[in-house]
Amino acid sequence: MAAHTTISKDAFDFLTQLEKNNNKEWFEANKRIFKKHETAVKGFYEAVKDNLNHHDEIEKMKMFRIYRDVRFSKDKTPYKSHFAGSFSRLGSHLRGGYYLHLKPGGSFLATGFWDPNKEDLFRIRKELEMDASEFRKVIGQKSLKSIWGELKGDAVKLMPKGFDKNHPDIDLIKFKQFIFTRNLTDEEVLSDSFLDEVDKSYRAIRPYFDLMSDILTTNLNGESIL
Repeated sequence: MAAHTTISKDAFDFLTQLEKNNNKEWFEANKRIFKKHETAVKGFYEAVKDNLNHHDEIEKMKMFRIYRDVRFSKDKTPYKSHFAGSFSRLGSHLRGGYYLHLKPGGSFLATGFWDPNKEDLFRIRKELEMDASEFRKVIGQKSLKSIWGELKGDAVKLMPKGFDKNHPDIDLIKFKQFIFTRNLTDEEVLSDSFLDEVDKSYRAIRPYFDLMSDILTTNLNGESIL
């Protein structure tokens, strides 16, 4: 598939119309137009992946389907009014991933660890319990914070089982997700420089990924577990 280096205004206009006409009849009547935009946007995601592979190792790129799973949702509208895709870093060696969400008035980038398994979550928490100074130093770097802001993610309300609620770093230990997000304006998404801006943002998170990869591939003594 040919790479596309921009997101077109026509694609955003289509998503706006889809949100206003979120029903099967309208979508089927406009499916040919949707497929054209989907192909172009997927080409953009391929270009993002190609850029990532210049400074990282991406194991898998996944662009999510437009169809919503409404089985357990109160919202029964059948289609998403956005495009979205994820980029998974190389398996057990690197961990983590990147995410790009494209929606008129609601686009954003995300990166980090949004669904760590039980073992990885415990390992991260034990690292923070032992010494969180390097972690705080990395997430506090100006080059990272100027683009991504503060660490985000769901957290337990009180404390994780087995950890001291009075620990000085309990604010970090309580996290269940370790992610960063960056909101994007429509002007940014539709600009000619958007592909470069996405890559610039993903490059800026690399010190955080390097630290987390090191944590998740070693034991508390710093010995490799791979």
